[in-house]
Amino acid sequence: MIRINQINVQVNQKNTEQQLRKKASQILKISDKEIKSLRIVRQSIDARKKPDIFYSYVIDIETNQEEKVCKRAKNSQVSLIKPVVYRFPAEKKVSEMIKNRPVIIGMGPAGLFCGYFLAKAGFQPILLERGADVDTRMKDVETFWQGGVLKPDSNVQFGEGGAGTFSDGKLNTLVKDKDGRNAAVLKTFVEFGAKESILYEAKPHIGTDVLCGIVKRMRQEIIRLGGEVRFDSKVTELKLNGDRITGVIINGKEEFCCDHVVLAIGHSARDTFDMLYEKQVPMEAKSFAVGLRVEHPQTMINVSQYGMTEPGTLGAAPYKVAAQTSVGRGVYSFCMCPGGYVVNASSEPGRLAVNGMSYSGRDGENANSAIIVSVTPEDFGSDHPLAGIAFQRELEKRAYELGQGKIPVQRYGEFRRCVEQQRSEELQDAPQQSDKGIHIDEIPDAASKPESVLIPQNKGGYVYADVSQILPAECNKAFVEGMTRFGQMIPGFDREDTLLSGVESRTSSPVRIHRDDTLQSAVRGLYPCGEGAGYAGGITSAAMDGIRVAEAVAAAICRNA
Repeated sequence: MIRINQINVQVNQKNTEQQLRKKASQILKISDKEIKSLRIVRQSIDARKKPDIFYSYVIDIETNQEEKVCKRAKNSQVSLIKPVVYRFPAEKKVSEMIKNRPVIIGMGPAGLFCGYFLAKAGFQPILLERGADVDTRMKDVETFWQGGVLKPDSNVQFGEGGAGTFSDGKLNTLVKDKDGRNAAVLKTFVEFGAKESILYEAKPHIGTDVLCGIVKRMRQEIIRLGGEVRFDSKVTELKLNGDRITGVIINGKEEFCCDHVVLAIGHSARDTFDMLYEKQVPMEAKSFAVGLRVEHPQTMINVSQYGMTEPGTLGAAPYKVAAQTSVGRGVYSFCMCPGGYVVNASSEPGRLAVNGMSYSGRDGENANSAIIVSVTPEDFGSDHPLAGIAFQRELEKRAYELGQGKIPVQRYGEFRRCVEQQRSEELQDAPQQSDKGIHIDEIPDAASKPESVLIPQNKGGYVYADVSQILPAECNKAFVEGMTRFGQMIPGFDREDTLLSGVESRTSSPVRIHRDDTLQSAVRGLYPCGEGAGYAGGITSAAMDGIRVAEAVAAAICRNA
């Protein structure tokens, strides 16, 4: 196979494949007819000369005498490659070896992909999810956002699909893919309903609306393949015999016997972390990041990134920013949602956390992103393995009390002045509220009212408050410094009416559960997996880790058969 890099085609150009074939023929010095097949490997956007914008492609070409063609081309864009095709490595006939079926705790991307690949290989896994199925979960979340009661086990964090279901559905990852697991994840998403372009887009995304259907269809296929899925089934205890797992107890009463248990519990299963600590499962506190959601007009981001307010087929523009601050903390954007919404992502009564979400169309008026500040175990005030959770909870308690259960919102100009003066300034106008978070008549800081009032786009209701009271003072200082730097990168990023919402506290797990080269804990047969266990940082990396753990479970079962 011949790979050609950096072939540019102008955006909105018709007959893209024909253009690619023509340029490939010129580069390889062969005729169009000699190209047997052409596959797009990657499509990225080259906006260095905006508003003249190009798609930059990496393509794979199949032709005759490929080594000779490459040598004749004498072009640095051209190379010979051997495509990596992922194959699940189970070798023995599974039906003859299953005694106690493998159990997977959690149905986020790690647990779901682990279960799916085990099911495809015939291992008939049992998936236990503390939350509801995705249809019930969607209703529960919408009810909560409309002012209903929070359900602790069916919300933005818990339920079929995990926390990633109510997000932008971003699928890009920095994890290297020498074994083809990344490609396997993307192909699986396409198989169950995602658009085919995610296979090659540089920044692929699915969207919450599409992702909900995908996870449901994956669950149905797991069941068709002989697996079992149980909702409203929280694992409350592990059964151990010495250093080996022998079973799990569900909802405090029902016991499952099992030799292999995958811990794909997600980053918010705090009561489960408590149980694991009591069972002396080795773990440690880890660094993560906390911050606030920021909202800007999507048109402002479009102009900055693409040089136009309406980018047409390019879609709403994303961005990525990062800076190292004078206080030694990194500040960076996280989970950027073009044309998205800020959502109430709480999972515990009396505490409030936010996240970002986009639908597949990314057609909301605002762009939002978490701007987060790195924190380390030294910030937690304790050397306890679960000290990071206590740190998160304190921030979420402050956010809940500030907003009285709604999302606390503040304009950046007011926030910056509060931080700079190291005190909270009373808002000049009485806070205006919206139960649905869609409309507000006035901004609280009327004296500095901008020409264009940016309206919060959120799910769950909001109230204006002094958001500078949530984060530690040093984090606030780093946040302001970062915003100033980002304003130099993206004009208007630090504008006065930028909206801040808090608190973004669930960026990644504050805990790492130890595992060895076999991917098992010191408790043998227990496999920490995915983002909650500290081994992933997003939908794709969690799904890839789920596949990797599925391989380890399959290998262990085969060895013991």
